[in-house]
Amino acid sequence: MVLNLKPEFLKKNGKEFVVLTTEEFERVTEALEDAQDLRILRDARRRNASLPTYSLAEVKSRLKLTRKRKKASK
Repeated sequence: MVLNLKPEFLKKNGKEFVVLTTEEFERVTEALEDAQDLRILRDARRRNASLPTYSLAEVKSRLKLTRKRKKASK
């Protein structure tokens, strides 16, 4: 993911600061959150790799969530 930021660099009292627009800041925040979510997902997949998996159809069947479809009226 490329963010294409245009930061402003400021110096004050010997300290350096980076200024972003609110939109850029929100994009950076969202990208960091996405990266964290991906890391959590990968860790969970690794931890649970040896556990059995179930398809959506199997889960619906086990939970008795299947229902008959109504025929479309003409």
